[in-house]
Amino acid sequence: MPDSKITMTSSRPYLVRAFNEWILENDCTPYIVVDAGVQGVQVPTEHVANGQIVLNISPGAVRGLVIGNGALEFSARFGGVPMQVFIPLQAVMAVYAKENGEGMVFGSEPGSPDPEGPDGDTTGTGDDGQSGDRPSGRPTLKVVK
Repeated sequence: MPDSKITMTSSRPYLVRAFNEWILENDCTPYIVVDAGVQGVQVPTEHVANGQIVLNISPGAVRGLVIGNGALEFSARFGGVPMQVFIPLQAVMAVYAKENGEGMVFGSEPGSPDPEGPDGDTTGTGDDGQSGDRPSGRPTLKVVK
């Protein structure tokens, strides 16, 4: 009988690496959806919409892509301005192929950090009191062109 007290590391970095490779091998363009409100995320804030940013991580769009077990990082140009991008993997919400939307949306994992901020509010709650969190049920992707 398996020991239920064994804690495992997050599967997210392994899945992001695998989906990235799979998308590239099928001659498609890998995109990631990032929660820009997660602590440690360094992305161009002028491209953040509704607390999220969609990034093309294909070899033609980025340089030095490293998908480690704790973070994803690369350098890229945004509006002609070079920038080093750093994304803790817990902030990666989805990875998918631009051409057909095939990929994976990530949910919360057991043992992952609580998405609530220090004051107990989620980062997705606006001034109107409505939650910006994903609705319960089936996850959805929004394609941004």
